[in-house]
Amino acid sequence: MTTMTETSARFREFKMPDVGEGLTEAEILKWFVQPGDTVTDGQVVCEVETAKAAVELPIPFDGVVHELRFPEGTTVDVGQVIIAIDVAPGSGDAPAPAAAAPAQEPAAEPEAEAEPKGRTPVLVGYGVAESSTKRRPRKGASAAPEAAAVAAAVQAELNGHAAPAAPAAPAAAVPAQGGVQGGRPLAKPPVRKLAKDLGIDLATVVPTGKDGIITREDVHAAAAPAAAPAPAPAAVAPAVAEAPAVVSDSARETRIPVKGVRKAIAQAMVGSAFTAPHVTEFITVDVTRTMKLVAELKEDKDMAGVRVNPLLVIAKALLVAIKRNPEVNAAWDEANQEIVQKHYVNLGIAAATPRGLIVPNIKDAHDKTLPQLAAALGELVTTARDGKTSPAAMAGGTVTITNVGVFGVDTGTPILNSGESAILAVGAIKLQPWVHKGKVKPRQVTTLALSFDHRLVDGELGSKVLADVAAILEQPKRLITWA
Repeated sequence: MTTMTETSARFREFKMPDVGEGLTEAEILKWFVQPGDTVTDGQVVCEVETAKAAVELPIPFDGVVHELRFPEGTTVDVGQVIIAIDVAPGSGDAPAPAAAAPAQEPAAEPEAEAEPKGRTPVLVGYGVAESSTKRRPRKGASAAPEAAAVAAAVQAELNGHAAPAAPAAPAAAVPAQGGVQGGRPLAKPPVRKLAKDLGIDLATVVPTGKDGIITREDVHAAAAPAAAPAPAPAAVAPAVAEAPAVVSDSARETRIPVKGVRKAIAQAMVGSAFTAPHVTEFITVDVTRTMKLVAELKEDKDMAGVRVNPLLVIAKALLVAIKRNPEVNAAWDEANQEIVQKHYVNLGIAAATPRGLIVPNIKDAHDKTLPQLAAALGELVTTARDGKTSPAAMAGGTVTITNVGVFGVDTGTPILNSGESAILAVGAIKLQPWVHKGKVKPRQVTTLALSFDHRLVDGELGSKVLADVAAILEQPKRLITWA
């Protein structure tokens, strides 16, 4: 898949890449640059959200941002151009972006100007493709008013605003006056950015540039305390309300578009729930000794610099249980009607993030020592909370842990992560009355729930795995004797 194209010796375009495995679209969450900003090779220019994760996109060349093709919040198909870069600034007057150019008397131009065609480099994803984009031929002078309206509408969209409403059946085309064209003040993208930063409404600025174009000096003058900005004509006041991410139909309900990670979660959960026959078993266990071990590990110099908590010991207990019952670490291959035994464990940890629930996994967790496992858990959780988890980090999981106890919940019936055989839910650890050595004493107690795919894990195997995890948490010394 091609991620950048060369439109001329000076301007280059960067396309939305496939940042995952076969993804078809991504939403632009945030632009880190604006037209007129200088960028360098490898600099992150925007953050996008796919069906798997939020990903930052670096630009693959140096130059000056010429044009942003889509505003924040727009879902863009893979392969569409999202940004144009001037790679040779200062070599001449740069033309205004196609969507922002005011309609004026055009000079005669060829019918169409073909782009260079050929194989281009790949930045993210894989594969290459040919680019065959052509510039639309410009209309004659008679089409100038109509082109102006279209240009203004597209520029409004690029700036993240709603396009101004088209006038109903105008009697005659009226040329732009007073720095307004097609219902929108005329200004180049850097000037628009300056006005936005200074909080200046371009509709109130008196233009002094050629053909009524607002200049930087005009914006600075309007921002001066002594300046009295001219009121904008009511007839040409642009609509500036951004398209909201949350659509409210009334004061009694709010509708939120399902897209990105949330959409992928919904599809995966439905697919898992109605494909794999789930069975869930529960066990309540005294984890007082495990909590004492956690306290001791926090003071151990070998664990310095890593986060130690009950989840670490639970994760290690599950890995030992899988080692004792390796048949549970498998997948169902529907196409070939086979059970695929995994001789490695990629341990998934369900993490709640602002964008929804994601399940990154620790690769080859079975080979890690306790300090290594603690470091990997800490890094996984931090990355997930920062919204920086990559699609690769969420691929290839074999077994998952979900810690509902952090929300004060005792237990639940977790749904399998798609393609996995089992998921362990860990409830809240609470001080409860418990019979210990023949007497009722206050003990640290929790409830574990193991859901598994009954096509490949029968009741006996599932029960053995759950019982082993519970036994280790009750007597943590089994981490040594059973390892």
